[in-house]
Amino acid sequence: MKLPIARRLALLMCLLPALAGAQAIVRHKIPGSDFPIALAVSIPPGATIHFISGQVPPVTDKAADPNSLAAFGDTKTQTVGVLKKIRDVLQGMGLGMGDVVKMQVFLVGDPAKGNKGDVAGFMEGYTQFFGGAQPNLPARAVFQVAALSNPGWLIEIEVVAAKK
Repeated sequence: MKLPIARRLALLMCLLPALAGAQAIVRHKIPGSDFPIALAVSIPPGATIHFISGQVPPVTDKAADPNSLAAFGDTKTQTVGVLKKIRDVLQGMGLGMGDVVKMQVFLVGDPAKGNKGDVAGFMEGYTQFFGGAQPNLPARAVFQVAALSNPGWLIEIEVVAAKK
């Protein structure tokens, strides 16, 4: 039995919200690149978006001056510490690192690197969390800034996470 066109249209209109809700978060790869970031991330309707405040490194040497690089370590050490903190915040919200869709990284110039941001050190820490075993890559921007509020901090990272 063939349904009248008006009935078929009404049925299709009822199904559209369900179909739209089935869309997944899409991570667009950089064409021809294996660099561990997304070119862009598309978030469908119905996904919940979470804005995570900037996280700064934990102290790694309690005996050092709490306002010194010695207290927090180099850029790689600080990156790993910050990303672990972000992972813990996300886990507390029922999320994971694979739910991160956007990342902003603020790097301070490292005096040991001629006051240039240690992007290589950052990438060594970053790739422990993104790429490899956890393939959901965020869109990302890295900025070199003049300073953060503690002279021992070389990095601060904020993220946006989304989940269907």
